[in-house]
Amino acid sequence: MDIAIEALEEYLAGRYRGWATEQGLFMKLVEEMGEIAEVLNQRSGAKAVHAGDLDQELGRELADVIHYAVAIAAVTGLDLNAIMLEKDRTASAIRPRHRS
Repeated sequence: MDIAIEALEEYLAGRYRGWATEQGLFMKLVEEMGEIAEVLNQRSGAKAVHAGDLDQELGRELADVIHYAVAIAAVTGLDLNAIMLEKDRTASAIRPRHRS
């Protein structure tokens, strides 16, 4: 099954709306970003590797970051899909195009 942003927002809105705050979800997002940094440090050799598959761990932590970022949008009623598309259109209009 593929997950669409709209479907994920709807699911997370139901899960978090009414009790979770955007601040609390943001703190979880920051925590998960720290966990990504830890895995990346292990992958680069900058930190001792703990038991486990680092590819799987990185994937899980990236999924957590997406989860909490979309959850913040969901509890605040933002249409993240529309915002992302508009932001990309705006960024694409600003950037010079490469000619082949």
